[in-house]
Amino acid sequence: MKLSLVFLAIVGLALAAAQVLEPTRQVKYADKSFLEKQKFLLEIVYRIENPLLFEEYIKYAHDFHFDKADYTQYDHPMELFERAHKAGYLLSRGEFFGAMVKSHIYQAWGLFNYFYYAKDFDTFMRVASWARMHVSEGMFVYALHLAVIHRDDFEGPMLPTINEILPHHFFNSKLIIEAKKFDYDMWNKLAMLNKEYSGYLDANDNSKMSTKDWKPWQWWKLLGLSTQWFKMETYPLRKDVTFMSMLKDTHMFYMPTDYTRNIEYYNEHTKLSYFTEDVELNAYWYYANIDYAYFLNSTKYGFAQERRGEYWAYNLQTMLARYQWERLSQELGETPEYSGKDTYEQGYNPHLIGYNGINFGYRQNDFDYKRYSNFGQFSIFVSYYRRVTMELEQGHVTTNNGTLIDLRQPEAIEVMANLLEGNADLFDSRFDTFSRVFSHTYFANADIDAQHLAPHIFVNFETMLRDPFTYSYYKRFYQVISKFSSYLKPYTREELLLPGVKIDTVEISELATYFDLTDFDVSTLLSDKMIFVDGQFVWDKSLMARQQRLNHQPFTFDYTIESDKPQKVVIRAFLGPKFDQSRRTLSLAENRENFIEIDEFIYQLDAGKNTIQRNSQQLYWTIGERATYTELYKSVMMAIEGKQQFALNATQPHSGFPNRLLLPQGWEKGFPMQFFFFVAPYTGTHEHFPSYDYTSYTSGIGSGKRYIDEMPLGYPFDRPIEEEVFFVPNMLMKDVKVYHREGLEKFLNLQ
Repeated sequence: MKLSLVFLAIVGLALAAAQVLEPTRQVKYADKSFLEKQKFLLEIVYRIENPLLFEEYIKYAHDFHFDKADYTQYDHPMELFERAHKAGYLLSRGEFFGAMVKSHIYQAWGLFNYFYYAKDFDTFMRVASWARMHVSEGMFVYALHLAVIHRDDFEGPMLPTINEILPHHFFNSKLIIEAKKFDYDMWNKLAMLNKEYSGYLDANDNSKMSTKDWKPWQWWKLLGLSTQWFKMETYPLRKDVTFMSMLKDTHMFYMPTDYTRNIEYYNEHTKLSYFTEDVELNAYWYYANIDYAYFLNSTKYGFAQERRGEYWAYNLQTMLARYQWERLSQELGETPEYSGKDTYEQGYNPHLIGYNGINFGYRQNDFDYKRYSNFGQFSIFVSYYRRVTMELEQGHVTTNNGTLIDLRQPEAIEVMANLLEGNADLFDSRFDTFSRVFSHTYFANADIDAQHLAPHIFVNFETMLRDPFTYSYYKRFYQVISKFSSYLKPYTREELLLPGVKIDTVEISELATYFDLTDFDVSTLLSDKMIFVDGQFVWDKSLMARQQRLNHQPFTFDYTIESDKPQKVVIRAFLGPKFDQSRRTLSLAENRENFIEIDEFIYQLDAGKNTIQRNSQQLYWTIGERATYTELYKSVMMAIEGKQQFALNATQPHSGFPNRLLLPQGWEKGFPMQFFFFVAPYTGTHEHFPSYDYTSYTSGIGSGKRYIDEMPLGYPFDRPIEEEVFFVPNMLMKDVKVYHREGLEKFLNLQ
């Protein structure tokens, strides 16, 4: 199987100190075969909503035909796809695709299998080129992403990020429309006129404006800007020599853009749009849900060694906890749980426009979902949900063949989570596979078997986190997981104690957040006349969406740990809130599900005192800045032309939580939180992440090496806590505060 880096509690280790077990980082360079694959992947998804204009790929598409001999396996989903094509029933170009729509996903499954089982790269290019020309843009991108993640021969080559391929799902319609109509010649003429008549219009005095209250005005006014395209020389964010040299012949432009809070103040949830509409957060959730796509059977597709159910449940807990941090930081209280009986108070209007030009649907405040005519299909899911809950309460599940599964054992989390997610690994046909997933179609006000669907944020992973309803709906699912864990026996003191080891101190530097500016590549929105000259593809212009985003200053942990002997251990760090919405101090027992593991690493302790330093850039489940689509393409082409080498470790993991979102926004006076540190013995049965070749990202799907050790995800917070026996010398709690600083001032002198 294709192996890839993972995120959250399953991702591998980063460099910490001399005794942290780490791989040797030997630089390797791409060969011709690698570069050809990478070039194809970058070009086949360029400007996805336009017809394919690369002649060589059009020829590949023309040569494609449905021939079973071209595939290592030809299964039922592929046969159904071929039949749908011949019957004219495929979801065609221009149709909106939903990854949680029944009819759509079965077609996407068949297309993915064509990609996955293609016997060689030439066959893959032919079927991918054909699909690029004939099927829905969204379906093509989804199936292609799955193939690149799972095929063995795509270990290393990567696609641009989902927000660069489908910016329509991440940026408001104003930016999308302005980018589509961008005309360089017109811009150039206007720039000359502005220069000639400079000073004719007086700039507004915005010197007294402040961002700290997040009121609905545009942040760019502080910089004396308006919502138009500016050449990158005006307020450049990046000035590094390599970047400037690579793009010296590229005309680069940016336009200020923001979240929906600056379009309209819909309700109090609008103040959270900087988090829920964060581009990289939503991209992260997309990738989090395609590693083990719900319709893929783990045995058939080679990841049976993975704990997919536990993985799904842990990610659900993590995302709900992270959202709750932000709510508490904004003093919005507890995340409400959607009951299905009452109206939902928080409306949401995404202000997105689909790649087919149709606006996304929206929901008014105090909306009653029972108004939808197809409420019966939601009732099917409710019945399924109740059945799963009933099985949990009775403490066991009996399969069709009479096997009894005890749901009071810790390892049963895999069964419980698979049931709740409704994925392809359900052990028993008595349960309705995909029930939970297809309930999304109901909330998009569409029939479960709909073929044609108006754009809606609730049917795709990369858009669903924008809506407050998502968190309320999924909190209902998590209550089942929470109830499961409540039935487990708490860890005893003997199970938690590591004799001879004591955490003396952990010194933590100041935790401070701020809002900075960043540029997201939206060059795929450029019109065709801007990129093809005499039939040749020319990437000499690039468009960027400049947006404010939450970030934090770098911080460090300085551990002092005593050990009575040399031993290999795993050191874990968790972060969680100190108070609830009423500013009531919470005990660890009642607060454990609001903690998130932010670091985990293997360390070889010496006898005596050990001092270890970790910094926030090393934390194992996060990723930092990615190269933009423009940079990546330029790098590949320069390597093909022999102007430079393309380092294989320049390729980046497709998934990972944004490092800059480790902390909630916080308060100017300091938002109270708590760190929990825990040193446990290393229990791994084989070498895990540190043993892999760092240049190829091979610790991932199907490897069996995605886990630091054998302990449950979230350990030791995966079970109820009895505080009178829980705290042992190899643990430490630490109170901290997260401060929020003004961060815009540094951009005022960028001209």
